[in-house]
Amino acid sequence: MAGKVDEELVKKIAKLARITLSDEEVKKYSEQLAKIVGYVEQLNEIDTSNVEPLSHVQEVVNSFRDDVVKESLDIDEVLKNAPETEGNFFKVPGVIKRNE
Repeated sequence: MAGKVDEELVKKIAKLARITLSDEEVKKYSEQLAKIVGYVEQLNEIDTSNVEPLSHVQEVVNSFRDDVVKESLDIDEVLKNAPETEGNFFKVPGVIKRNE
């Protein structure tokens, strides 16, 4: 890490986060943060030169299925709980203004 994790760093982080910490909390969090950073720094010791980059921890393959035509829901059943409808459609407030 570029700098040492100490109480001054924790105070600076708390100030940036706009939280108030007691002296006891500052001491506790500086010790905990130093341990966390120490664990993360151990990763720098691992030789990863022969490890391929991953986009996912498991090998993911797209599962495709055939399109199968099925019976649709009844339009009246679909629209029965809609707050507002227009014909066979849900009516919703516009979100984009048109230049007319």
